[in-house]
Formats: sequence, structure tokens, C-alpha cells
Amino acid sequence: MYILLTGSVAFDYLMTFPGYFRDHILPDKLDSISLSFLVDSFRKRRGGIAPNIAYTLTLLGERPHIMATVGEDFEDYRTWLECRGIDTSMMKVIPGSVTASFFCNTDRSNNQIASFYPGAMGCSTELTFRQWEGKLPDLVVISPSDPEAMKQHVVECRELGIPYLYDPSQQIVRLTADELRFGIEGALALFVNDYEFGLVQKMTQMSTQDMLKTLQFMVVTCGHKGSTVFSREKEYSIPVVPPEHTADPTGVGDAYRGGFLTGYSHALDLEICGQMGTLAATYCLEYEGTQGHAYTPIEFIARFRQHFDDHGQLDKLLNK
Repeated sequence: MYILLTGSVAFDYLMTFPGYFRDHILPDKLDSISLSFLVDSFRKRRGGIAPNIAYTLTLLGERPHIMATVGEDFEDYRTWLECRGIDTSMMKVIPGSVTASFFCNTDRSNNQIASFYPGAMGCSTELTFRQWEGKLPDLVVISPSDPEAMKQHVVECRELGIPYLYDPSQQIVRLTADELRFGIEGALALFVNDYEFGLVQKMTQMSTQDMLKTLQFMVVTCGHKGSTVFSREKEYSIPVVPPEHTADPTGVGDAYRGGFLTGYSHALDLEICGQMGTLAATYCLEYEGTQGHAYTPIEFIARFRQHFDDHGQLDKLLNK
């Protein structure tokens, strides 16, 4: 399946705080918060939603494409991605700009406080499907980037009849209720976490049943509680795969999407797709950074079968 990923491309600056954020937040002073956290560690890592999803897809044998705008500091990152089989030919360098930057501080409970500088991502509207040459993608993933670009990609996919997975997540607060509703109603599927799902429902006044009138399926991730995959016919509760150890929660949701999409690209059952997603998320959780984990399809399948029964369906991952 020709999967094209749109979304942020960034450098992640990851920090760890040895305490708990909650111990330093005064409920009666929320209108005048002034906090500074002395952190124990600081690492720069490759990140961004689109490359993070693509990385997991490649681990499982897929060859995804990324369409995004990046800065003049991107070339080493481009080499890294291309060496792993990710097509970067539709990643446009914006002169005079830097690649987006994500600054994230994680406490002992894996709670996170983050800031994001868009940099070259602010030029994402320069990339359009209306000028496409060659075969159109089988599936486009519209994940968080510049809000105007996200809206543009929804309109273009709907006009051109390109199936798309809608993943508004961090940019929900930058979209109106009508824009969210328009994105959902034209999508093949919706991906959100449980908090985002509640926010989408509140803003759009759409119930699960309302959304599934147009969506083929919907995935709601719930952190340590697992995830739920909704289809028009059935609802699947997917438990987490317990990690051997916990290193860094950053990028876990992106890894889930990569695992799920791999199963979907092989036309596997939605429940198995969700189970693949949750295992891919666990692998990411066990290593530092969003692209620090690694495994082969054979290793993935063996670990999967320790927790789930795929009835032999995952053998498709080996028939490449």
C-alpha cells in the first residue's frame, strides 16, 4: 500500500524532571503560574509525528512516503530516513528556516510539559495535492502540522477522492467545530486519544454513532488502559503489552499508529491492527527517543504471539 504521511517533522529536545509536576502546582494560583524545573538530563533526538510513524512502518517492512516542509538543518536527518527506506522526495526545504523544534520535560509519572516551535512547518501549505504528478497515494495520513495545511489537505483529499486517516490530535484546539466536523465526515478513519476524543465530541456535538455513519473505523488510545477500536459492526478493547522497562513515553502514540497502519496495509482484522499498534507502542516506550527502538518483523511477530492470537495472519509481514 502506498501510504503518504503528512505532519510535523521536528527535532526533539527531551528533558527529565526527577520529581512530580503536581507537587509544584498551587490550585489557588493557576492564574499566575511561575515555575522553573531543574532537569536531570537533556537529549536532542530526531522526531516529528510523520517520521515517527514512518519509522515504525519501516521496521515492519513498509516503505512509506513523507510530505512536509523542513529547514536548512534537515540534511543529516534526511540521510537517516532514506537509509531506513523512507521516501523523502516530497520533503521541501524552506530557505532561511530551521526545522520545527519540540521541547519536552517529563516527570516521574510520565506526565509531560512541552513547547513546540513550528519553524519551517509554518510553510506546509506550499505542498498541495492539486499539483500531484504520478500515482495518487492509496492512503494519506493527515496528522498535526500547520493548521491551515491540515485544513487544505482535507479539502484536497476530499476533492480528489484520496482516502485519508484523520489525526488532528494536538491541533484540535486550533480548529473550529465546523472544520473538525468536515475533516471527520470525509475521512476513512479517525485517530485520537481519550482526552482528545472527549474534546472532539464536545466541540462537534457528534456522538460515536454519529462519527461512524461516515467513518469506516475509529481508534481511541487510552494510555496505560489500552485502546479501543470502533467499527460500524463491533467495538474492540485492546489491552496494553506490559513493557519490560519504561524509558520514555515520547512518541508512543506515533508508534501505535505505525503498527496499526502496517496491519491495515495488509488487510488484517481491525482487532489485530489494534494489537499490533499496542505492541509497537510498547517497543517505543522501552527506549529513549521516538526512533530509538528497533526490531525485525520476525522478532515483532514472536513477541506479539506471546500476548495475542493472530491465527497466522501476521505471516503476511514476512511475505514481501
